[in-house]
Amino acid sequence: MQTRPLGTTGQDSSVVTFGAIALNWLEQEGADQMVELVLDHGVNHFDVAPTYGDAELKLGPKLREYREEIFLGCKTQERSYEGAWEKLERSLDRLGVDTIDLYQVHGLEYADELDEITADDGALAAFREAKDEGLIEHIGLTSHGDPGLILDALGRIDDLESVMFPLNPVVDAKDGDEYDYQAVLDRADREDVGTLAIKAFAGGSWPPTAELPEHRRPYANWYEPVDTPETIRDRLNYTLSQGVTSVVSPGDPKLVQMVLDAGDRFAELDAAAQRSVREDARHDGSPVPEQLHH
Repeated sequence: MQTRPLGTTGQDSSVVTFGAIALNWLEQEGADQMVELVLDHGVNHFDVAPTYGDAELKLGPKLREYREEIFLGCKTQERSYEGAWEKLERSLDRLGVDTIDLYQVHGLEYADELDEITADDGALAAFREAKDEGLIEHIGLTSHGDPGLILDALGRIDDLESVMFPLNPVVDAKDGDEYDYQAVLDRADREDVGTLAIKAFAGGSWPPTAELPEHRRPYANWYEPVDTPETIRDRLNYTLSQGVTSVVSPGDPKLVQMVLDAGDRFAELDAAAQRSVREDARHDGSPVPEQLHH
């Protein structure tokens, strides 16, 4: 699988990042097999979080076995100094490793959160201390929310080395600043900040739970995904053709193999092909931006 530089981190990440939330839905044996499968396809960048059920625990055995081959991203939704330290130490313990390569502020949604994170007693103070102590190597940020807020974060946090944000042809085809994640990508590129795309495979929001209860949804994603090899290939090729470093695989393990196959065959789309994919998605619903945990 092709790799691309992740900003100034020195890491060359595979064009597909493994979203390890998929392990939460598997027994340990299946989780081990999935990690082996992902590594066999050349994926070297993994991403996990303490909020992904027991994914950290299930990732642990194979992570420790292949630690030198895996660039490990983890994250916290804690906004305070004390909370961030607590969650970092818990993740290190659950994963069974000494160092996390990329530790990220997770799920930034509101301006007051950014104020809290960047305050003297905010989470970033803990991140920086942990970096000085060698417990983390790099600092990143993730957001499913307002592109303008992500741009504000890039302006206020001068040691950010990666940003993770939604990017797909659905939002690209829509007008309005609330969908302008291309502005985030452009700013990150100018500042040599690594970029990780999420929701590349989003096909829209699920119907209301009254119409389709969560237990009847065919995929364990919070959005309804595209799910054919052709559309997954188009979505991956389109998103990578925008210039992002890597695309994060969707949360349902049933979709991972198709994404890996598409990653193996990634080919840059020319402008006409990108326009065609974007036009096909123009009238689809978008699951982003959307507040997640408030």
